[in-house]
Amino acid sequence: MTEPIVTYEALTDFFAGYGLIPRGGFHPEAEDEVPGNVATLILVGNAGPDMWDEFTQMPFDLPNALDHWSKCAIDAVASNVGAEALYPFGGPPFLPFQRWAQKAEPVHTSPLGILIHPEYGLWHAYRGALAFTESIELPPRDERPKPCETCVDKPCLSTCPVGAFSEDGYDVPVCAGHLKMDAGSDCVSFGCRARRHCPVGRDYTYAPQQAGFHMRAFLKAQS
Repeated sequence: MTEPIVTYEALTDFFAGYGLIPRGGFHPEAEDEVPGNVATLILVGNAGPDMWDEFTQMPFDLPNALDHWSKCAIDAVASNVGAEALYPFGGPPFLPFQRWAQKAEPVHTSPLGILIHPEYGLWHAYRGALAFTESIELPPRDERPKPCETCVDKPCLSTCPVGAFSEDGYDVPVCAGHLKMDAGSDCVSFGCRARRHCPVGRDYTYAPQQAGFHMRAFLKAQS
């Protein structure tokens, strides 16, 4: 068997300069719908503010600037380690990143519809993936349980000013309508109030500039 040209641990160093981190991986099977002849898929993303600190140092004055920046960063690492870079944007069709994430890490769908991580809470994202034709040894899968199962109060379902979140799902039009009004300025400037009230992953909470960037992007997409 050909020796892989990189280890999972080494990818941490490759991505550190971009504020990104490896987010787990798996050895794909046919039902995973990973394109190409891929023996190992490793997800790449961020948790907390580190990526934002690096992104804002770059002069990206473009539509979808974060996607452009992510592609530049992950493409550069992919080229260095002999992998193909895959992305959750650029479609349709879109690759099943949420399904891949749930196979790679202990993330679960939260009541807000966002994947929740037992350490990072709701303050993380997947920016891409590296597809290797070689079989790379991966760390043991983290099997921590879904934190929502032991959260009694579930403040994420009671703190939205317009009740956009419930056990029935997420009412996107109601949320977007609120954000367009003066009353929604708190969520636009500091991030979704329901998301901010989740008790998990508080150490990774996005700063107002980062949270506001994502909220404004969401609002623009709803226009």
